[in-house]
Amino acid sequence: MSITERIDAVTSIPVDRLKAEAPAPKSVKIELTNRCNYACSMCGIRGRAVPGKDEIDRGLFRRITTEMREAGVEEIGLFYIGESTMSPDLLLDCLRWVKGIGFPYAFLTTNGSLLTRELSRELMASGLDSLKFSINASGPVQFKEVMGVKPKLFEAALGNLKAAREERDAGGYSTRIYASSIKFSGEQQAQMEALLAERVLPYVDEHYWLPLFSEMQSPLAEKNKARGWKANAGNQGRLENLRDPLPCWAVFTEGHVRVDGGLSACCFGATSCFDMGDLATTSFMEAWNSPKFQALRAKHLSGDVHGTVCESCIHGAA
Repeated sequence: MSITERIDAVTSIPVDRLKAEAPAPKSVKIELTNRCNYACSMCGIRGRAVPGKDEIDRGLFRRITTEMREAGVEEIGLFYIGESTMSPDLLLDCLRWVKGIGFPYAFLTTNGSLLTRELSRELMASGLDSLKFSINASGPVQFKEVMGVKPKLFEAALGNLKAAREERDAGGYSTRIYASSIKFSGEQQAQMEALLAERVLPYVDEHYWLPLFSEMQSPLAEKNKARGWKANAGNQGRLENLRDPLPCWAVFTEGHVRVDGGLSACCFGATSCFDMGDLATTSFMEAWNSPKFQALRAKHLSGDVHGTVCESCIHGAA
């Protein structure tokens, strides 16, 4: 199954999941560290009061992933808001753990700048099923402006993508390598085409486009709008197969866990404002079907999320 087929399977909401008390999600993403070496203007991490410096507790990770697997979760993303390759030993430990307890699919999205050839090889050898690079700048100038860091990281990421493909082919690993890009505007998408053709597409099994989601605008919405970026309401999945913003699939089919154990209702829940439960003190399924989460799902099913934490994302997109 390709990555776009997997994405579409998660972003569609089967009828049996369209209920306030929902079955275990198909997929869960877990933040291993809240650190990131980028400062992207479209990332919710910019809304955090202080820069991250934490890693998830290994005992907490092992407990909640065991609960998830027992509940029927099939796919584990070893990332959420922070950049997991900033903690390579933890990343490898968590990957080996989830594969060891029987998760059929483990995936990672990364900015790629710290994913060295050696780390790529170790991840593939440890059973990583999917490795995706986020490529969101057409060149060094846009990279510096949007990612907020030195252009040398742009070159590092592209070099590491090429190296990952070389390692995959040389070692005969089963890991699939992918890339995605955000369409900030039609002009930006057109500018990306040459870069993708030369330095991305030759090394990936598949590339796909994402729209600019509403929550990506926070907290720099006005600056991003001045750039000509227009956000979609909600999280509508990938650009070539957009879903209706309500009910939002993320509330029904995918879990999102922050480094501190907060279970967020949002794909971009960098802070606790979207939290539906605390996995540090509560089991996964208790938090997944907490009264707070069930009430939010009921609002989504009604087609009107005014008065909820999702209001501005769904009803306020410009």
